[in-house]
Amino acid sequence: MAKLGIFVGSVYGNAQHVAEQVEENLASQGYDCELFEDAAVTDFTESDAILVVTSTTGQGDVPPNLEFVYSDLKDEFPLLNQKPFAVAALGDSSYDNFCGGGRHMHELLLELQGNAVADMLEVDAIETLEPENDVVEWVNGIKDKLFAS
Repeated sequence: MAKLGIFVGSVYGNAQHVAEQVEENLASQGYDCELFEDAAVTDFTESDAILVVTSTTGQGDVPPNLEFVYSDLKDEFPLLNQKPFAVAALGDSSYDNFCGGGRHMHELLLELQGNAVADMLEVDAIETLEPENDVVEWVNGIKDKLFAS
């Protein structure tokens, strides 16, 4: 069975909580997944599929715990060879760069020739009090595509 790498970018812990709920949900269904809080490039290249759950910080940037691997991925540019991926972005639409961290990750994974199995999910904190519910439901809807390899 394919192994899903779940990569989390979190500032205050909300995206971390969401990613943990996704991992718990998938594991309870028998799927093989691993959560990465401080990932390396090899974690991306060695995963069979990629799920990014990230918030946004600053002026639409990826959170600090994801920014180093984001930069390393841009520098090393390891081609993902159509590896399936999906991005769930948490944000607040009252900010100018709503879900910017997720957009940056989504665009980079496309540049690295990953295969987006779904449009990026945008979860707005103004509309959603429990983002984990939205993200778990969304992942359950695309899991067959993520685990297709």
